[in-house]
Amino acid sequence: MRNNDAADIVVAEDVTGPAMAELDQQFAVYQDATLWQRPDELADAISTARALIVRNRTQVTAELLQGADQLLAVGRAGAGLDNVDVAAASELGVVVCYAPVQNATSVAEHTIALMLALLRRIPQADQSVRQGQWLRHEHTGHELAGKTLGVIGLGNIGRRVATYAQALGMQVIACDPYLSPDSEVVEQLSCELMSLFDLLAQADVVSVHTPLSVETHHLLDCDAFQQMKNSAVLINTSRGSIVNEADLGEALESGQIAGAALDVRESEPPAPDSRLHTLGNTVLTPHIAAFTTEAQNAVVQAVVADVTAVLNGEVATNYANFRRPRFRC
Repeated sequence: MRNNDAADIVVAEDVTGPAMAELDQQFAVYQDATLWQRPDELADAISTARALIVRNRTQVTAELLQGADQLLAVGRAGAGLDNVDVAAASELGVVVCYAPVQNATSVAEHTIALMLALLRRIPQADQSVRQGQWLRHEHTGHELAGKTLGVIGLGNIGRRVATYAQALGMQVIACDPYLSPDSEVVEQLSCELMSLFDLLAQADVVSVHTPLSVETHHLLDCDAFQQMKNSAVLINTSRGSIVNEADLGEALESGQIAGAALDVRESEPPAPDSRLHTLGNTVLTPHIAAFTTEAQNAVVQAVVADVTAVLNGEVATNYANFRRPRFRC
């Protein structure tokens, strides 16, 4: 649709893939990849819609939801739900569906790629060769084998990272307040569960895989970095605000920690003059861990399937609150 007149479904971000073509055949779909940037227009667009599909940029607030009294479902094309007020949606009877596992392999693989890039100095070596140099000794790196990986959060992604790391010869320790030492996940991974500060003190590589919440906001700050080894590195492919970037910059510049690889940032896109961009011990990617063709097709397919089911009076498969709408009084 070119406009949002009588749209069944509003798509507020760039959500593409074969499944979207199928959605267009069944429903009146209004899509504007930049709509998330204009909250007033978004509110108007969904005022009569039955479903809203977003990625991570659209802020699906209680206020936005209250103005959409025909809304039955919010589809989040991804695993994180920190931009969706699930509690508010639940109060209004709106199903929140998402893709909790469909991009887990992609993110886990990118995490391992960042570890290797950081420890083997791959970006620096690449740039050196492109500049006509052949400086082998200047780009001496470190092996993953024999190192200790500290995984913060053993969810769908964290446990995959742990498995891949073990295959590369790493020892895995973990921190997850929602698991006990005798839980099935911990036993299957044969890893030791411990407190955050104990993990930080022992790990050679710290990898973050926890959702963003009030409790995890700036979980890794100055105090946390002081617990880490001077030779340790940080990998973050979860949410940018879990790491205090100002404190991270200080830790990297002072040598408190040896390096950091970040796929996510506190502000996205980050300021071009960020101090992290000037440091030689960082590897930075633009929130692409989940962006493989395979993962994105699977994510969009899952969300489209659930939104279609809800609008057709059936039940959702991947949902954060309930399987079918609870109609308002």
